[in-house]
Amino acid sequence: MKILVLTNLYPPLSIGGYEERCRDVVEGLRERGHDILVLTSTHGMIGKKDDGVVHRRLRIHGFYGHPWCSIPSLFQLERHNHRVLREELAIFRPDVVHVWNMGGLSKSLLLTLQASRSPVVYDVSDHWIAQSLRADVWLRWWNGEAGGAGARLLRGFLRSTGLSQIIQSAAPFAPWNQITFNRVYFCSEFLRRITAKAGYKVEHGAVIYCGIETGHVTSRLDRPEFQKLLFAGRLSADKDPLTAIRAFGVLRQRGITNLHLSIYGRGDKEYVAQLHAEAQELGVTNLIDFGAVTREEMQQIFAVHDALIFTSAWGEPFALTPLEAMAANIPVISTLEGGSAELIRDKVNAISFRTADAEHLADGIVWLRDHPAERARLASEGKREVLARFGRETMVDQIEHYLQGSVDHV
Repeated sequence: MKILVLTNLYPPLSIGGYEERCRDVVEGLRERGHDILVLTSTHGMIGKKDDGVVHRRLRIHGFYGHPWCSIPSLFQLERHNHRVLREELAIFRPDVVHVWNMGGLSKSLLLTLQASRSPVVYDVSDHWIAQSLRADVWLRWWNGEAGGAGARLLRGFLRSTGLSQIIQSAAPFAPWNQITFNRVYFCSEFLRRITAKAGYKVEHGAVIYCGIETGHVTSRLDRPEFQKLLFAGRLSADKDPLTAIRAFGVLRQRGITNLHLSIYGRGDKEYVAQLHAEAQELGVTNLIDFGAVTREEMQQIFAVHDALIFTSAWGEPFALTPLEAMAANIPVISTLEGGSAELIRDKVNAISFRTADAEHLADGIVWLRDHPAERARLASEGKREVLARFGRETMVDQIEHYLQGSVDHV
């Protein structure tokens, strides 16, 4: 297949798991002989050049430090993005367009894709449809949801003179219900459900869970001790490392001071300062270390820890960190927020605890400490499930099959 991948960011100029998963799938499909072109944004491209596979030509609006534009300036940005997309479609002539994260990109591009002859498949691994689509400034303006009386007069003038049709031919706009998702898959049932709840007709969408590279996983060192616990992730309120710190405060109150917590991640200075202040106030600074490593270095970090604490307090579509820990034969203690509930099964493949409940998290930690045989069994079952169901090759198999089915149904 000839596959045009459309996404807002693409590694190495990226910020997180969505972009990295996109790259993993692109590389996996290329390894299978598919011809792929990635069309993405110019974000971070100062002084850099495109390569033959990745074309960084689209402009970001409002996200990642880029400015918000007035409507006249936004028209220029929209017109540029549509011109680029049409050029790439005409030159590459894909069998299918594979749309990934559209955060910061012109959502009106979806209208140009719908008007093209290529089938379009959407990979949805965050809330950009459920929460961000109807926030698109260009489409909101033309749908009468932005601007005051002056904007209403201007829209009326443009429509009455026919100028709106000229504008629309360069940068499309349409009512929300004209944007459709006929071929779409989600990274979790949770994400499909909340997207449908937001008013989009996506109940027919498939669920293809995220996968990780399991071929070169460094397993936890074989040791009987249970001493070193790990938090790995963005240091922010939604990831809630504060609850992990407070759980160590609870453990200290119970007289348990021989456990250690490593917190690996980056975040805003103010929030990181709050974490340090909380640890100091609870008297656990000697039990907690902070650090930051690359994604590649995390393999070695997993190997020297005895459990992962996953405290996420928001509707995560489907988190990768618990998968990576399980693959490394590490027991996981996790909340059941969002897609995590489709992975975590209490005392079957992990331990679950109530969101933001430091006492309950401390209970889970103590249970793992006091049940070494069960701890080993949970780690073994978690690893078995990840290798069987959540490997990169399994994910690429399913996505390839879905893309091919989309081409065959044209």
